[in-house]
Amino acid sequence: MQIKPPDKERKMNDVKTWYMSKTIWGGVVAILASCANLLGLEIAPEDKTGAVDGLTALSAAVGGLVAIWGRISARSRLR
Repeated sequence: MQIKPPDKERKMNDVKTWYMSKTIWGGVVAILASCANLLGLEIAPEDKTGAVDGLTALSAAVGGLVAIWGRISARSRLR
């Protein structure tokens, strides 16, 4: 079995904000699920997946609202 060296041509070129990352939200859900488990609540894996998808969509909506609010409250005009 031969191990291939890392592909140097493969790079991440897409950029997104941290709150649009499913990895971040997955970590948040995992932490919250662990805390809930300590309190005696149990969360099913399907519910965790749904929570990640919901939080990602919610963060996108909040990001859009913040962008619109920023434009409305801006002190300078766009060209």
